[in-house]
Amino acid sequence: MKIYFVDFWPAFDINNNFITKRLIQNKYTFSIDPNPDFLFCSSFGHSHFKYENCIKIYFTGENNVPDFNIYDYGIGFHHIQFQDRYLRFPLYLWNENLYKSLSEKKLEENILNRKFCNFLYTNNKQADPIREKFFIALNKYKKVDSGGRFLNNLGHGVKNKFSFIQDYKFTIAFENSSVSGYTTEKLVDPMSVNSLPIYWGNPDVNLDFNINSILHLKNENQIEEIIAQIIYLDTNDVAYSKKLKEPWLKNNLTLETWIEKLDIFLHNIFKTSSRRITTYGYNSFYFTEQKFASRFLDFPIIRKIVKNI
Repeated sequence: MKIYFVDFWPAFDINNNFITKRLIQNKYTFSIDPNPDFLFCSSFGHSHFKYENCIKIYFTGENNVPDFNIYDYGIGFHHIQFQDRYLRFPLYLWNENLYKSLSEKKLEENILNRKFCNFLYTNNKQADPIREKFFIALNKYKKVDSGGRFLNNLGHGVKNKFSFIQDYKFTIAFENSSVSGYTTEKLVDPMSVNSLPIYWGNPDVNLDFNINSILHLKNENQIEEIIAQIIYLDTNDVAYSKKLKEPWLKNNLTLETWIEKLDIFLHNIFKTSSRRITTYGYNSFYFTEQKFASRFLDFPIIRKIVKNI
């Protein structure tokens, strides 16, 4: 079969990625071909509209829902069901070694002899204001080291995220938005280096992770309560160590469990080879409208304007 990838992030390798590795692992015979039978698409462009005679499989690492009026199948974060057309498969699962490190948790001896808390973000344009508000509030107790471009108080930028956050007892791990099912690397990255996450974002994060292993801020009204918990853990080594020893993951959510779901999902698509979107009725108008709009969105000046709205 012929497959291809469009509209993925800039560093995405169309020849060597999580999907191609799964196909090789399952002994599929395939080629990377710009005239594909199966087109994998993502959120960073509209090139997929140029491809008409293929099955489109949309993957998003963002907080948007796949548009099943445009794509035949979708893979995303949301807890939704749509027959065999959708699979929930969070982006952090693409990094197999990182996810395995969460299930094979090992604590270093110096976990108590670390700096207080870090905050590492590039910008705040598209982020909920609660992130900045919490950072300011926690700084009133003790300085939180900010190593990103946003609210930087170190005088320099951090070059390596993991080597930076592993030196801290706590990490502020706030998503850009609060959406059910939408948990990103902002939570799993500090977990992978055993820095206790202070988390805000996915209100149903407990469905994927052991809620006792993190500090979960559910809403703005809890800021003082969570900071009180942080102060308690920061000043009580026994309590901090006990919490950090909690497993990150729920027992039934192993990497193998996730991978099996993905393999079944893809196998069904390849086996049936059937398109699911319709080109008739109102959807014909909708599809054409979206395709027309995409031509304007692909102009650099328009993209810049939309991005800054």
